[in-house]
Amino acid sequence: MDAPEREKYGPEARPLPFERGTDGPRVVLVGVDGSRTSLRAASYAAGLARRQGAGLVVVFVSSPSPYTAIMSGVVAGAVQQTQDELAAELREECRRGAEELGLPVTFLCRRGDAYAELAKAADEQRADLVVVGSSEQAGHKLVGSVATRLVRTGRWPVVVVP
Repeated sequence: MDAPEREKYGPEARPLPFERGTDGPRVVLVGVDGSRTSLRAASYAAGLARRQGAGLVVVFVSSPSPYTAIMSGVVAGAVQQTQDELAAELREECRRGAEELGLPVTFLCRRGDAYAELAKAADEQRADLVVVGSSEQAGHKLVGSVATRLVRTGRWPVVVVP
């Protein structure tokens, strides 16, 4: 059974009147992939959104492995099942966090390139701030991580959580 791409949890977002000096972010978007740094980024983003009275948009991107084309159908199916289970766990954690914090949370599940999908979601959701975890992969120091690419795009403030 396919899970919905977008789910909302917690109270409705409440637009606050503009007040000079308190015009912080209204929509905080965070990218999660189940890694330690992405979960820390999600905690940071949730706390920031709660303190600012902002909505939180959590984006999980299921990125196909570059080796998917050479995997057997059974292996590729197992990889996809693992991604679907991770998405279900993250979805449930978002629902629980929204209730506990009284925070409006939108959970988006996307498939594709992490950078492209996060950038697209940030534009669609009109994010005022994008939060991501730093990459733990050694190769990203040479090629560039999702966080580095988001910062270089320069369309939103980006916070990279270690």
